[in-house]
Amino acid sequence: MSTKNQTEETEPTSEDQIQQKKIFRKIVWPFAIAETLVWAAYYYSFPALLPIWEVDLGFSKTALTGAFTLSLIVSAVAAPIVGRLIDYGYGKVVFAGGAAFASILLILLSQVTEIWQFYAIWFAIGIAMAGSLYEACFAIITYSMGGNAKRAITIVTLAAGFAGTVSFPSAHFLSELFDWRITLICFAAVIITVCIPLILYGCHHAEQEASFKAPKPTPSIRKAMVVTKAPTFWLLGLTFFLLAFNHGMVISHMLPILDDRGLSENFAVLAASMIGPMQVTGRLIMLAFEKYVSVFAICCACFASAFIAGCALLFSNLSPLFIIPFVVFQGGGYGVLSIIRPTVISELLGRKDFGTIAGLLAIGFMAGSAFSPTSASLLWETGGYDLVIIVVAGIPIMAFLSLLVAWKARP
Repeated sequence: MSTKNQTEETEPTSEDQIQQKKIFRKIVWPFAIAETLVWAAYYYSFPALLPIWEVDLGFSKTALTGAFTLSLIVSAVAAPIVGRLIDYGYGKVVFAGGAAFASILLILLSQVTEIWQFYAIWFAIGIAMAGSLYEACFAIITYSMGGNAKRAITIVTLAAGFAGTVSFPSAHFLSELFDWRITLICFAAVIITVCIPLILYGCHHAEQEASFKAPKPTPSIRKAMVVTKAPTFWLLGLTFFLLAFNHGMVISHMLPILDDRGLSENFAVLAASMIGPMQVTGRLIMLAFEKYVSVFAICCACFASAFIAGCALLFSNLSPLFIIPFVVFQGGGYGVLSIIRPTVISELLGRKDFGTIAGLLAIGFMAGSAFSPTSASLLWETGGYDLVIIVVAGIPIMAFLSLLVAWKARP
C-alpha cells in the first residue's frame, strides 16, 4: 500500500519534469537566443560603433551619447504602456513588433547624415527597446511560467549576458570589412531572419501556458494602478533606481576611473571586458543555489557584493590587485540583481497586472541608467573620482535599507 502510494506520488513529478523541459525548449531557449541578438543589435551596437560615428559623422561624443540617453528615457516612459498591452494578452504583438520596428530603424540609422536624424531614430529605438528587451520578455515569461519564471529568466539572461561579446567583435569585423552603415543593415537582417521567427515561436507557446496560469488583468488601468498607493511599490522603485544608478556610474566611467587609479590602458580594457562574463558567472551561481535560499537572501548577497566592489575600487590606487575583486563582485552582484527584479516584484506585489506594475517600476530603473553618467560627471567635477567611488560604495547600503523596509511593508 505504501509502495503504491509512493509510486503514485512520484509519477506526476516525473511527468511534470518532462512537461517543464518541453516548456523550456519551446519558450525559454527561443527567447534566450532572440534576446541575445536583439541586445547585441540595437543596445550594444551603440557603444560598439560610437568611436566610428564620432569620426565618420563628425559629431561630438557628448552629442552622440545624448541620443542614447534619450532612447533610455523614452524606453522608460513607454514601459508601462507596453506592460499593460502584455497584461491584455498582446505579448506576441508587442515583443515581435518591437523587434520588427527596431530592424526598420537600424536600416534608417544606416542612412543618417545629420544630428537631428540621429536623435529622431534613437528616440524611436527607445520605443522598440521597451517592446523587445528584458522588460517585455520577462513579463511574458512571468505570466506563462509562474513559479518557474525565476529559473527561466536566469537562463535567458545567461545567454543574453554574452550580447556584448557578440556585438563588439561583430561590429568591428563588419565595419572593417565594409563600413558601419552595412554593419547596421546586417544587424537588421539578423533580427528579421532569426529573432522575429524565434520570438513568434516562443510567444505562441507562452500564450498557451498563460491561458492556464495567468490571472486576468484588472479591467481599468486606474484600478490596476492602485498599487502605486502602496509604500512597497515606491520603495521597490527606489531600490531599482539605486541599483541602476550604481551600475550605470561604474560602467559609463569605468575606463577613466581605472586610468585615474593608475592602471594601464590595456589592463583597464581587460578589466572592463570581464564585467560581462562575471555577470554570467553570478547568474550561474544563483541558478545552482536558488532552491536553497530565499529571494531576499539573494538580494542581500548582491547588495553585499556591490558594496565590496565599491570598496575594492576605492582601494585600487594602493594596488592593482584590488581590481580583481572589484570586477568579480561588481559583475556578479549586478548580474543577479538585474534578473531577479521580476521575481521580487511578483513576490511582493503579486502576479496580477504584472506587466503594468513591472512597466511602472521600470521607469525608475531606466531613469537610474539614463542619469547616472551625467551624475557621475558632476560628482567628478566636484571631488574627483574618489567622490564618485565613495557614492558608488554607499548606494548598495541605501538600496538594502529600501528593500528591507519594502519587505516589511508588503501587503
